[in-house]
Amino acid sequence: MKEKIKITATELFLNLGFKSVTMDDIANEMGISKKTIYTHFSNKTDLVNEVTSSLFCIISEGIDLISAAQKNSIEELYEIKRFVMEHLKDEKSSPQYQLQKYYPKIYSTLKKKQYDVMQDCVKDNLLRGVNSGVYRDSINIDFISRIYFNGVIGIKDNELFPLKEFSMNTIMEYFLEYHIRGICTAKGLETLQKFITTNQSL
Repeated sequence: MKEKIKITATELFLNLGFKSVTMDDIANEMGISKKTIYTHFSNKTDLVNEVTSSLFCIISEGIDLISAAQKNSIEELYEIKRFVMEHLKDEKSSPQYQLQKYYPKIYSTLKKKQYDVMQDCVKDNLLRGVNSGVYRDSINIDFISRIYFNGVIGIKDNELFPLKEFSMNTIMEYFLEYHIRGICTAKGLETLQKFITTNQSL
């Protein structure tokens, strides 16, 4: 039952927002009593914490699998973006922004874990990209990996990028192209153009 509650809560939180969804909403959606939920979770904060931790693990494992495939570095970034968007329901409810605003302690812990995972993933992507000739060999990998993380976090600021003006999927597309163009070689630019053209025609 605990796992079923987490699955339902995850769907509701991602589609409607961490603040908007109440324990009553989750109970009604599942056709159970609120008391049943409280048997497994002491309060909403406890549930939010478990949901975000589970999501983090699922996404981290998925990113590891994509990275292990050792694809072209540029293609890999787009593949990771697609995977993350799929699991976060295109971030229609600005989950990261809502966490930061209403559950700051959970957000802070999650951000630290995200940073650790992304640093390894992005550094590996950059190094392979340099070695394969799609990224410039003059880039500072440590700096670029940090600025990339900062950018990914920054574009999810709902005040800077309101969802009514920018869908999260569109922003991520813009950001990825911006990131790659800043570090790629002529060979990398050619790869990027082909990839963008192919995806636009799908």
